[in-house]
Amino acid sequence: MPTLSAGLLLYRGDGPGLEVLIGHPGGPFWARKDEGAWSIPKGEYAEGEDPWEAARREFTEEIGTPPPEGPRIDLAPLRQPSGKIITAFAVRGDLDVSGAVSNTFTMEWPPRSGRLREFPEIDRVAWFDLEAARAKLLKGQRPLLDRLELAVGGSDGSRSR
Repeated sequence: MPTLSAGLLLYRGDGPGLEVLIGHPGGPFWARKDEGAWSIPKGEYAEGEDPWEAARREFTEEIGTPPPEGPRIDLAPLRQPSGKIITAFAVRGDLDVSGAVSNTFTMEWPPRSGRLREFPEIDRVAWFDLEAARAKLLKGQRPLLDRLELAVGGSDGSRSR
């Protein structure tokens, strides 16, 4: 059984002004990575759990505030290169992320030091237009932007890849 993950892609604007909210993962592994490292707020959920509720929960945990109550678009599930399946929902809404605070995780750092340290799951969040978001997002999540564009009519068909 593949690992299941649910996420929420918050967006605002339309057409060429369409922007999405994505987060940069925290912790030492990601500290010096930027391009191709960002992700939508998401997390794992158990079989039988409602993916919409899981996506809302994970957004709240990773951004520090509940998602806006805007209209919801169910995006087609996306299989990651790892085999994980992401069920994502796009929600129109605006959010001031200047005070975003993520939950944390604990890991031994430096490796084999015996010291446990806490790191935020997401160390920063930002709004990006679709071109910038394509460069920032993990490669396996980029199709979510295409699906969002199709759903909201944000593309004029001339976008280069």
